[in-house]
Amino acid sequence: MPEETAPRPPAPTCPLTQGPDQAAVRAPDQAAAEALIQTAAQAAAHLPPTEPPAPEPLPGGAGRGAAGPCPRGPHGPGSDASPADVPGLAGPETGASGGGVPPMPPLFTWEFASDPYPAYAWLREHAPVRKTTLPSGVEAWLVTRYADARRVLADPRLSKNPLRHSAAAHAKGRVGIPGERSADLMTHLLNIDPPDHTRLRRLVSAAFTPRRAAEFTPRVQELTDQLIDAFAERGSADLIHEFAFPLPIYAICDMLGVPPEDQDDFRDWAGMMIRHGGGPRGGVARSVKKIRNYLADLIHRKRENLGDDLISGLIRASDHGEHLTENEAAAMCFVLLFAGFETTINLIGNGTLALLRNPGERARLQAALTAGDTALLDTGVEELLRYDGPVELATWRFATAPLTIDGQHIAEGDPVLVVLAAADRDPRRFPDPDRLDLSRRDNQHLGYGHGIHYCVGAPLARIEARTAIGTLLTRLPDLRLDADPDELRWRGGLIMRGLRTLPVTFTPPGGPASS
Repeated sequence: MPEETAPRPPAPTCPLTQGPDQAAVRAPDQAAAEALIQTAAQAAAHLPPTEPPAPEPLPGGAGRGAAGPCPRGPHGPGSDASPADVPGLAGPETGASGGGVPPMPPLFTWEFASDPYPAYAWLREHAPVRKTTLPSGVEAWLVTRYADARRVLADPRLSKNPLRHSAAAHAKGRVGIPGERSADLMTHLLNIDPPDHTRLRRLVSAAFTPRRAAEFTPRVQELTDQLIDAFAERGSADLIHEFAFPLPIYAICDMLGVPPEDQDDFRDWAGMMIRHGGGPRGGVARSVKKIRNYLADLIHRKRENLGDDLISGLIRASDHGEHLTENEAAAMCFVLLFAGFETTINLIGNGTLALLRNPGERARLQAALTAGDTALLDTGVEELLRYDGPVELATWRFATAPLTIDGQHIAEGDPVLVVLAAADRDPRRFPDPDRLDLSRRDNQHLGYGHGIHYCVGAPLARIEARTAIGTLLTRLPDLRLDADPDELRWRGGLIMRGLRTLPVTFTPPGGPASS
């Protein structure tokens, strides 16, 4: 990938270690996908290794709104409008009283993607509920303070159903996961409200229990060790492509009951979604359709031969209670796959980078692990979720009636986006919020949401993160970043926050470290 800051390591021999770029090469529709991505938006998503002389707009991505240039009209990111012209930033806060307000850092630029926290701090202080224009052209309200965020996440007046969006019919597809409409995958937990949400959540909770996730821990450890074995002797690795990407893919495939001979296809489709997540929606939509068709066929096969896997569990729960339609079953499995791999990739990648950039906390954790104490690892994963979590903004919500949030009037049909990354660094809730503290106790972060839409896969994601990070630090104790942190590239998008690459070096077992 052009944005890599270090040479790509030699191709691994382990079949598990192909990353999103490598996996996508084998996709049968490669030529069509490549044709789709030859657009200006995709070109913008692949920056050269050096920073551009001026901020460039970020495109949208999978589940984040359609790709496109960053708007610069009134109220848009990068707009020349004065603070008084911007909804959510008028009155005394504009500096009219003489005190003055510092200019807001621009949103949705590459600099913002690398470090969004200064901009979020400005919003929390000066415009905690602000209407802005997203890179897709959709106008939405951003909610940045913790107390407001927690209330909004649990407010029944805010619907998850994209059909509630007040936009014209042709524009409604700019929100949500690309391709989910055409693939008939809309009826999943991220898009529905009670009572349908209650029914489907009850079904999936009966099959995807914390106990089932805990019983899966040995398999997660086995996958983790296999992936590290593949690059340990080399002394260098790209931890995104060779570790953080394949681990949750194979884990969720195993849990869903995808046969081993089909898992490479899933890796290809997931790789396409990650690879093109910051560019045009066509490549992602193709993968979504392939996944949907495969899941429908797999569910049909599972009904004939139930096993001890999550899809079989969903079928059993449906057969012994409220009925799960074929579309609902496919949509449910799809969202478990989609939410279950990208969030974990980002948690492992962002969390490892945070530890590498905070050597004192990393040393404290390694000392605890060496002594056999895992308590700091448990609280540490929660702190990594708060400090630089995998989900930057909660998924879309739409006002079902006029309402007020922190003094701002939200019209019926307006989209509302809770900025989890901003809320989790709110000094009103977390003392010294910009400091990484792995032993932070009062840590009710919003990294996996809040309320009835709290992430159903959180128990498995925590197990994967604890296993991955703990094993990395134990087996590769002198792990170090092999790039300037400021040169690392982050995937473009709105909802998710994750690295494109994470090059590292370390001392291989029994040999000198690579240079």
